[in-house]
Amino acid sequence: MVCLVSRTGRHLQRYDNLGRRQVVGCIPYRYKCNSDGTVSNDLEVLVISSQKCQKMMFPKGGWELDESREEAALRESLEEAGVLGNVESELGKWDFISKRNGTYYEGYMFPLLVKEELAFWPEQHVRRRTWMNVKEARDVCQHWWMKEALDILVDRLTSPQQQKEQNISICSLI
Repeated sequence: MVCLVSRTGRHLQRYDNLGRRQVVGCIPYRYKCNSDGTVSNDLEVLVISSQKCQKMMFPKGGWELDESREEAALRESLEEAGVLGNVESELGKWDFISKRNGTYYEGYMFPLLVKEELAFWPEQHVRRRTWMNVKEARDVCQHWWMKEALDILVDRLTSPQQQKEQNISICSLI
């Protein structure tokens, strides 16, 4: 069962030893389906709108004391984008400053291979979600560190070993 309410408040929020708020996010991705039902090599990523404006980004939010980074990444993807899937190995860690209020953050990003896209999710009334190709997503994403994470994901997914593993896993689904 999926919870249709987002977590609120910061009483469980994690901070690093320098006082930076720790946030975790995902780059939800899938391979585009062809009209004949087969899976192509065309990568699509899911971007969402910000709650406060219509700028686009990947799902992310606070990492809380009662969860692992991977659990937080999956929770944020469910709450903000309404997708479920497999959280894969970390893309990296970034230190950045919020442009809006000058707060320092420590951010972690993970790939999320999407297995299910929900019709209803906690933030569906305050966010838009859109599947895009990598170039489009890179162009509209408002955060430099998320663009770097996207570049790392693309490099990882296009490496010869990863393509071989991906083809094996796709073929086993058919």
